Amino acid sequence: MADWATSQVTMANTGNADDAINKTNIVSTKLKAIYKDNILPAEKRYRYDFFYESPHLTDVEFDAKPQVMLVGQYSVGKTSFIRYMLGRDFPGARIGPEPTTDRFTCLINGPDERTIPGNALSVHPDLPFRGLERFGVSFLSRFEGSQLPSSVLRSITLVDTPGILSGEKQRTNRGYDFTKVVSWFADRADLIILLFDAHKLDISDELRSTIDVLKGHEDKIRCILNKADQINRQQLMRVYGALLWSLGKTINSPEVLRVYVGSFWSEPLQTLDNAELFEQEESDLMRDLAILPRQSAVRKINELVKRIRKVKTLAYIVGHLKAQMPAVMGKDKKQQKLIANMPNEFRTIMKKHNLSPGDFPEINTFSEKLKESKFSEFHSLKMDQIQLLEDCLSSHLPQLMEELPSEKDSPETLRAKLGDAGVNVPLPTRANKFGKQSVTSQSNPFGAAEEEDEYWALEESAERLKDSFEGLHPQQGFLSPQTAKEVLLKTGLEKDQLRQIWTLSDIDRDGYLDHHEYVVAMFLCDAVIQKGRPIPAELPMSVIPPSKRSLKASVGGF
Repeated sequence: MADWATSQVTMANTGNADDAINKTNIVSTKLKAIYKDNILPAEKRYRYDFFYESPHLTDVEFDAKPQVMLVGQYSVGKTSFIRYMLGRDFPGARIGPEPTTDRFTCLINGPDERTIPGNALSVHPDLPFRGLERFGVSFLSRFEGSQLPSSVLRSITLVDTPGILSGEKQRTNRGYDFTKVVSWFADRADLIILLFDAHKLDISDELRSTIDVLKGHEDKIRCILNKADQINRQQLMRVYGALLWSLGKTINSPEVLRVYVGSFWSEPLQTLDNAELFEQEESDLMRDLAILPRQSAVRKINELVKRIRKVKTLAYIVGHLKAQMPAVMGKDKKQQKLIANMPNEFRTIMKKHNLSPGDFPEINTFSEKLKESKFSEFHSLKMDQIQLLEDCLSSHLPQLMEELPSEKDSPETLRAKLGDAGVNVPLPTRANKFGKQSVTSQSNPFGAAEEEDEYWALEESAERLKDSFEGLHPQQGFLSPQTAKEVLLKTGLEKDQLRQIWTLSDIDRDGYLDHHEYVVAMFLCDAVIQKGRPIPAELPMSVIPPSKRSLKASVGGF
């Protein structure tokens, strides 16, 4: 059964997954062309990489999977959160109450389990980490990749960061500029998770500096108040208020950041006072993570728009400063005067070209960069390059956005744009973490038996078919009706037979197939095709998954 079912899954996966990949590749290819033809020439002319300390983009960065970066002080649960997401340990993981993660760790999908040193990772042709070479060997020796086979890492890349310490001494002893490295990853991250411990709400100097470099990425930040199950309801209310107050003083934004409250690891809650709240909060956060792959193309366009605005503003600034320089005498004196008067120069440029204040670089950092430059060597403003940048904002990128899903789409066009729905990140299985009883216990007014028979005849088949099921990219653990239908149709069975198989397999009657229901469907198909057995009127108890034995199958299907 396993061989036949695997072949069916492979056929369906090839069609659905390839469609989704092709759509993503089309967007990436067009973005590469737009960047190389319209944006890169202006970046080189006006030295964007120097002034913003951001190297030019490479093809690999456009093709990269969505990245999720976890930031927080030591022992707030960053590594435990990753382990909970993956459902397993990963190479190089170190967990403890002391500062255990002393390096940046990038978790990537691969056929075998191994760690990859930072120097090798930075020159890998298929990974977007070439730009980290600028931080030198001292950083690369504290950077590593953790490769393992994972259904989660097929869709996203996770970045674990060192625990943030307090005090100037610890920061200088790192051997590299921690905040600049965080800024580099933040520019490329699709989601930034900022974790806090319910028992450690103080924001140290280094954490404050780290949060400062995240400015401009507020739309990516999600805050987590972790280990909240270790305090009671009254304490939680006070701690939550204190955290919001601290964040309000640190992040100068009129909007309040979204803070998820809970205990984000696989262990059962220590106290169940807020179990329902924690379950809802975790569900909301996991939903944000699950849809990242579908939002990846929009995020890449969004980041490119930000970059274009910065490049255009930089071009006007450099062109203005170049135009103010004398032709022959007094160049150094004029340069010093312009730097000292930079706030007024910014205002002049902003009014003259109708630019937004938010598109200008941070004035103090920019002034320091200007002191290292010679204005006389700057290039003059070329309006044809400015026009190319304007074309990106007004024409090229809007046309590309039309190829992505929107509220104006009909159901047919939306399906055509999205392809198969199975491009979500698999969510962790919470089991009895939130103190809930089994399905049997809930449905039976007399409760569950003290020793329920948990034997399942298809247990081994379920293990063999697990990878095949995940290969179909289930959405939040379920195959959509269309995906399941395509797999079953490829068996070649008659429509009436498939209708009976669906009725028996969709045990909870929700119109979707989870992993166990999928295994039952494959078992029934195999029994008909390989062994010539008739489809039973009802499933034997030993074939029904233990968690669903209290449910009765009802008619549904094709």
